[in-house]
Amino acid sequence: MVATFVSKAGHIATIPLNEQRTVTADWYTTICLPKVITELQKINPKRRIILHQDNASSHTAQKTRQYLTEENVELLDHPPYSPDLSPNDFFTFPKIKNRLRGQRFQSPEEAVDAFKNAVLDLPANELRKLVRAHADVY
Repeated sequence: MVATFVSKAGHIATIPLNEQRTVTADWYTTICLPKVITELQKINPKRRIILHQDNASSHTAQKTRQYLTEENVELLDHPPYSPDLSPNDFFTFPKIKNRLRGQRFQSPEEAVDAFKNAVLDLPANELRKLVRAHADVY
């Protein structure tokens, strides 16, 4: 499993969940989000960070909310359940799955690299549409 973050500027980070563990608030706040925030700050250190995430328990945990508050990260609200608001599920992931279909990987790291490369190969204008789709529903 990987967590992938994109912005209208393009790919931000792909972070693997090693050893097929479960995504927890601890992993999300100590490994995942710090990498994402660091990458976003490299791109534009003076710009505010607005994050859109779904309602997974690791995203809504008190520890996560506290971490995001401490880092001055704003959250876009996500309705409790709405498949219409998940462009990744209907746009990004099918394109990547089609690209990787039929390939065999020798290691989890090789699979993560292939996934990341597939994300990086998405045209920037398609990523902008995806980000805009998230913003337009609010």
